[in-house]
Formats: sequence, structure tokens, C-alpha cells
Amino acid sequence: MKFFIAFACLLALAYANEDAGVLRNDAEVNVDSFKYALKLDNSVDVEQAGNLNGEEWIVKGTQGWTSPEGEAVSIQYVADANGYQVLSANPPLPTPPPIPEAIQRALEWIAAHPSKDA
Repeated sequence: MKFFIAFACLLALAYANEDAGVLRNDAEVNVDSFKYALKLDNSVDVEQAGNLNGEEWIVKGTQGWTSPEGEAVSIQYVADANGYQVLSANPPLPTPPPIPEAIQRALEWIAAHPSKDA
């Protein structure tokens, strides 16, 4: 299901600019795998492939485009049972803020005192 969402988002990105010409549009869809590639003349370049591993989809892909400021943007990702994970990004993704001290202490306390039901 997750890959359907990612696929729909990528199609929306591709069709957001109606003036873009399609340079490449390859797709192969099977029961237990899929792959596609889309390249537009406005710098959008997308590739994605997925395989069904048991009951779990493992999807890997890359996206690239040029920002309105002229900067090259690219993302490499994987989506699986652990969710969507960015493997690399250019420009790099911002560093998340540190966990507040009170929250960190609460997490440590919870880890040290597991629920009796568990």
C-alpha cells in the first residue's frame, strides 16, 4: 500500500508541470514486483522498483530535479516494514533537533521499567 502512495505522489509531481515533455516513461508491473522510470525535459528524473518479499513490499528509488533556484536536488530512499527512509539527499537533509532532556529521561525510565503486561 505504501508504494501506491509513493507512486501517486510521483505521478502528481510529474503532472504538476503540464508543459514538461516526457523523455522516458518505462513501466513494468507484475504481481510480486514492479519498476518504473520517468524522465521529463524539465529535469525531473524518477526511478522506483519494488519487490514483494513474503507479505512485505520493499521499494527502492531515486528522485532528482532542479529547484527553481537552479540547484540540483536528489533523494535516494527505501520503503519497507520500517517505513520510508531517506538513504541520501542532496542537499543534505537538515539535522533534527536534539531530544529535550525531560523527554530523554522519561524514555530512559520507561525502558528501565517495562510494563508488567509485556
